[in-house]
Amino acid sequence: MITKDAIDTAKRVLTIEAEAIKALVEKLDGGFTRAVDIICAATGKVVVCGMGKSGIIGQKIASTLASTGTPAFFLHPAEGVHGDIGMLMKNDVLLAISNSGETEELIKIIPIVKRMGIKMIAMTGRKDSSLARYGDVLLDVGVAEEACPLGLAPTASTTATLAMGDALAVALIEKKGFMEADFAGLHPAGSLGRRLMKVSELMHSGDSIPGIGPDTLMRDAILVMTAKRMGLTGVFDKGALVGIITDGDLRRALEKGADIFGRRAAEVMTKNPLTISGEELAESALRMMEERSITSLFVTGEGMKAIGVVHMHDLLKAGVV
Repeated sequence: MITKDAIDTAKRVLTIEAEAIKALVEKLDGGFTRAVDIICAATGKVVVCGMGKSGIIGQKIASTLASTGTPAFFLHPAEGVHGDIGMLMKNDVLLAISNSGETEELIKIIPIVKRMGIKMIAMTGRKDSSLARYGDVLLDVGVAEEACPLGLAPTASTTATLAMGDALAVALIEKKGFMEADFAGLHPAGSLGRRLMKVSELMHSGDSIPGIGPDTLMRDAILVMTAKRMGLTGVFDKGALVGIITDGDLRRALEKGADIFGRRAAEVMTKNPLTISGEELAESALRMMEERSITSLFVTGEGMKAIGVVHMHDLLKAGVV
């Protein structure tokens, strides 16, 4: 059973860490903008470096950068001073993380970085530290206190560092114009990858597209709909999609008591149908179908030329839902 004391402790910890993040807002200055500009201008990778808990936070920051369009990897400073520093290239940017700014293994790397002419962004909690002095840019992640009652275990400081890393990654997303489609390209697996699949990856194309002309008799239109098994057919005039006929259109026409078999497709079709681009995300197609209570969408290109059809069943099978 959780005691009131444990809850009080949790509240105190969360309050301290929330205040630590909030305090970062006032620390933001031109250095943050310069850090974003330096990374954007670099033709190499962002190399994130840190020891201990800072290293663990650094690994997460590197992962977030890499997954959002900024090539990055993590370099362990202890391994770096024993040869792995060779991973660094002149066109890279070093993001060095140390709360104290005096981490021995990290400081030993600085002369090599300076000799290579590599730009260094220092993320530290002490503005008077060696790391801060030698960095080309300083990102101040200092905190008033740690949440640890002993003041020893990195808690608020690592939370603040992680938050600053997220702020940097998101600023780079916006600066670079990184879009959902770009994100999808970097996350092909799992539920996230399925949600970010393009419509063109799931659509039926070529001979699978059901189509008739405006003057096609409805008896023939129904045969096409039955053969293609999609619950609809497109109506095309000179190659352009001008309307669709769905199972719903057939039911509504029958409810009116008319003999539809001898009527032309143009008399029954729904004009100016809703369509989607093949470059849109499958999730967008799903949202459109749900909003309009429909089960299929024609995929069109320039001049309303149909390039495919995407069905709700395709989205279900792909796990988009």
